[in-house]
Amino acid sequence: MIVTTDQLFKVAYGQFAVGAYNINNMEQTEGLFRGNVQSKAPFILQISKGARKYAGVKMLEAIIRCADAEYPDAIFAVHLDHGDEKTCYDCIDSGFYSSVMIDASHESLEENIAITRRVVERAHAKGISVEAELGMLGGVEEDIAVDEDNAMLTDPDQAVEFVERSGCDCLAVAIGTSHGAYKFKGRQGLHFKRIEEIQKRLPGFPLVMHGSSSVPADEVRRINEAGGGMDPSAKGVNEDEFARAASLGVTKVNIDTDGRLVWTRVHREFFRDHPEQFDFRKPGEIFVQAYADFIAHKNEKLLSAGKLDVVRASLK
Repeated sequence: MIVTTDQLFKVAYGQFAVGAYNINNMEQTEGLFRGNVQSKAPFILQISKGARKYAGVKMLEAIIRCADAEYPDAIFAVHLDHGDEKTCYDCIDSGFYSSVMIDASHESLEENIAITRRVVERAHAKGISVEAELGMLGGVEEDIAVDEDNAMLTDPDQAVEFVERSGCDCLAVAIGTSHGAYKFKGRQGLHFKRIEEIQKRLPGFPLVMHGSSSVPADEVRRINEAGGGMDPSAKGVNEDEFARAASLGVTKVNIDTDGRLVWTRVHREFFRDHPEQFDFRKPGEIFVQAYADFIAHKNEKLLSAGKLDVVRASLK
């Protein structure tokens, strides 16, 4: 069942975070739905500009509608991840999306507010909510590339001004995470004091955490043992910190890189162990279940596992 993002946030705020997972193809979608139903968790299905270009808009929508019919117990929202203004309008006009993200964080504060306000007015006219971003995450993911010198944490006072003037429905904040597999060094982690300061100024307002993959050392090791060349020092967000972040108003947590690592590990290991094989469906079957298990595990850490009945009751 496709619901609005706002409906999920109203139930989740302060209690748990909703996992937001990107999909690009059938296998990811099948594993995503299976894992969320398996763990009885609501979720947000994210489509990026890159996914729309790779798989095609109509193909992705058809795959999602098919999965929705195949898994009638699933409750989820459909979200555009990191959209520009043009892509946001395209998604709003399609009538398929629950929410869109306009990412103008690379612009000046005034321009970011102006662009976000235009998208908000267009989206709200059709009952669609808008996520915006303030502050800049470092790292690389798809067409997003920000070096660490230009990354900056979200200013709490600016966050208040931004929300009031733009009218956005939730805000992606820069609190120490970054895109891609190479996030942290040493003991660095989330800036909880910054999250607390933002929540105090915006009580009850949903915050979003991007770049939240944990980049498990075991996944990196197994990829490298199967012929990969990842830096073994790659490190992500400590997933045991999700629960604390959720209690401070982080209501949506974006996880993408970890899923790519699962795909890479499964396929590298399969063809290493079965060099005579060429049928891509065999590792595909393994990946679907591995990805489902990965999703179920993440939902436990986000505290969203087992919340499906609570969300369903709130919709009546």
